[in-house]
Amino acid sequence: MVANLSAIRNDFPILQRSLPNGKPLVYLDSGASAQRPQVVIDKISEVYEQYYSNVHRGVHQLGDRVTTEMESARSRIQNFIGAEHPEEVIFTSGTTMSINLVAQAWGRHFLKAGDEIILNEMEHHANFVPWQAVAQEQGAVLKFIQLTPDGRLDLEHYQSLLSAKTRMVSVTGMSNVLGTINPVEEMARLAHEAGALFFVDGAQSVPHLPVNVVESEIDFLAFSGHKIFGPSGIGVLYGRQALLENLPPFLFGGNMISEVHLDESKWARLPARFEAGTPAITQAIALGTAIDYVTELGFDAIEEQEHHLSQYALEKLLAVPGLEIYGPQELARRGAIFSFNIAGAHPEDLATLLDRRGIAVRHGHHCTMPLHQHLQIPASVRASLCFYNTTEDIDALIEAIDFARQRLRLA
Repeated sequence: MVANLSAIRNDFPILQRSLPNGKPLVYLDSGASAQRPQVVIDKISEVYEQYYSNVHRGVHQLGDRVTTEMESARSRIQNFIGAEHPEEVIFTSGTTMSINLVAQAWGRHFLKAGDEIILNEMEHHANFVPWQAVAQEQGAVLKFIQLTPDGRLDLEHYQSLLSAKTRMVSVTGMSNVLGTINPVEEMARLAHEAGALFFVDGAQSVPHLPVNVVESEIDFLAFSGHKIFGPSGIGVLYGRQALLENLPPFLFGGNMISEVHLDESKWARLPARFEAGTPAITQAIALGTAIDYVTELGFDAIEEQEHHLSQYALEKLLAVPGLEIYGPQELARRGAIFSFNIAGAHPEDLATLLDRRGIAVRHGHHCTMPLHQHLQIPASVRASLCFYNTTEDIDALIEAIDFARQRLRLA
């Protein structure tokens, strides 16, 4: 993988550009949104230039072609995540919509007063607020797994929370702030032993780690196209077929019905039941291309490169005076996400000064207010790496941090 890095970087045209200030772009914000390879950009153009139409109901050639392309993408995503049936792959607008779909459709139908949902403080708001809202509406109770001092889930405490009242456990595969890789297989097994369902927010983990929903006993999985090198505005909800078939629809309108009468309507079969309205056709097709790209690279190569980058970044960042990294420092327990603060520097000031040197990072609470409250900090700076990054990118980050420390009179 490392030997082919130059060729891989050439797949991403935006990485070849310089910023208006003349600095080369060093993109360290893939945790917010990854860049797109040329094959994905080309696929988007191909759809619009050659066969764009609406899907499923047309008998003309364009309609047939675009429907075939979209359903082919669904099948490739099914294989990518190890699902048993293509109907278990629901196209949504993204991870947030996928989680809301289950929280509302399942929660309103199956949750009752006194039932319990288990979350934790490292979750993105998208995997926190939907459960909070439906719990309040249904009278259910939220339970929170404690975090260890180094930012991992305390599994002993998790086991103590599980009970006959537990209905759902929802956890991120990888923290978007701490980089923590959570042991979803073990957690799913324990949830099922208690009779609960298990949901994984895969927004951060699916682009970087292999997943097999059957082997890991995952009941629901959500992820977004824009974080796995595909378009924005498209995402995936996986659900076990038996579970999805028992869920009522969340949105209503065209495509999700089989019959409509004046006094009642009947719902379509999967997956259409949960895909009301005209879908994001081009985005879904291009997501299939992005999945192909990742599959061709292979997770062995991706993990090797990102492990190499993480090791280098951790060593360099820890050497910066006054810099504190949040999350595990054992590489086996974390992904290539590094959130940090520097004593005496406001995160926004630091990120702004890094941008002046061409370094794209993120600052703020990263949609994890409960986690930042737990850490007793208002905000942090986050550098999130990807296989297309280089050790030279990390060197540029460290040089820019030194520049910022000098400008802020910290050095």
